[in-house]
Amino acid sequence: MILNMPAGKKLANSIVKEKLAACVNIVPGIESVYQWQGEIQSDAEELLIIKTRQSLLEALTEHVKANHEYEVPEVISLPITGGSIPYLKWLKDSTRD
Repeated sequence: MILNMPAGKKLANSIVKEKLAACVNIVPGIESVYQWQGEIQSDAEELLIIKTRQSLLEALTEHVKANHEYEVPEVISLPITGGSIPYLKWLKDSTRD
């Protein structure tokens, strides 16, 4: 997910507080070039990498749409195909059922 700075930290905090994700990484210094409403746009943004479970994706997406400043916020999902068992357990234990 990408959004303008400094809204990223506020959104990240709300996502973790609601237990929609175990962790959110905020990556600053992203420059996005994209087409919007027929024009090429360029914005300095932050990338949020949100670690959650598949079962929470719909609730997370709704939370982002309700709390994001963009009309069409980017929410994409990448599968976790493996990882450290203790980390994956922490992720599950840190999110709501």
